Amino acid sequence: MSELNDLTGAPYPGAPVTYAQARAAGVELRPSRWGLADVAISLLLALLVPVLVLGGVLAAGAPRDGALVLLGSAVLPWVGFGVWPWVTTKLQGNGVRIDLGFTFRPIDLAWGIGGGIACLVLGTVAATITRMIAGDFGSAAGDAVVNADVPRWVVYAFCLAALVGAPLCEELAFRGLAFAAIARWTSARGLPAVPLATIFSALLFALIHFEVVRIGVLLTIGLVLSLLRARTGRVGASVIAHAFNNAWGVIGILLAT
Repeated sequence: MSELNDLTGAPYPGAPVTYAQARAAGVELRPSRWGLADVAISLLLALLVPVLVLGGVLAAGAPRDGALVLLGSAVLPWVGFGVWPWVTTKLQGNGVRIDLGFTFRPIDLAWGIGGGIACLVLGTVAATITRMIAGDFGSAAGDAVVNADVPRWVVYAFCLAALVGAPLCEELAFRGLAFAAIARWTSARGLPAVPLATIFSALLFALIHFEVVRIGVLLTIGLVLSLLRARTGRVGASVIAHAFNNAWGVIGILLAT
């Protein structure tokens, strides 16, 4: 029996496999009290913290295309995406590893690379269709870096954030907290938990970027990443796939600058 199917101790359909594994190992588990409200807090923090901090930086006279604004826009959302899921599951549950499946296994590398390739292929198809409808477009973050008048080390730091920090934090928020919270809420109401968690966690991921013209591309990528979470029962594969997908954008930024 595969570990994904060995979920006799899972508290709800779509729960991470790590929860059932911890229960089977005799780990004393606390009731998980986090939920959809924590997803909302995660998203609000990801939006408000950069606005408040960068608003203060700009008010102090920093250039809009300066290093502080560029790096702050990349890193500050991690307060909501990364810090809050860690805090709320620590205080109201069993932590991100057990409650959200934030762990890695060797097989996740294969799933992640395969998922990353799927993100690139399907994302390219979605981008091609979008260009046929809306014309040429680019990534707002990528364009900001390419057009910014900043030292080279700032570009490298931004690329490192996109390659490592963003996949870790965003997957913890969307394939971790959001997926689990949606699955638990829908299953409690007799709804198909895993399909709804897959769709809505991907939709949240697409919408939070606030790039209307790229919504189709982002939703496509988000669905692939959410399917990886649903299939493996962990977040590890989606983190790897996310990083794999971002790597090509990072290469494009480095070549363009």
